[in-house]
Amino acid sequence: MLHYALIFLVVALVAGFLGFSALSGTAAWIAKVLVVVFLVLTVVSLLRRKT
Repeated sequence: MLHYALIFLVVALVAGFLGFSALSGTAAWIAKVLVVVFLVLTVVSLLRRKT
């Protein structure tokens, strides 16, 4: 999951550098969502392991 977030972050940076602002914004938004999902799943996994 984090791997995909990093890929979308790189796509957003490259698109922003080349001037594709709509694609850059969309890729950055997808990267943010994937990072949040990754963090939530990590916390849930850690909480389930301790109980």
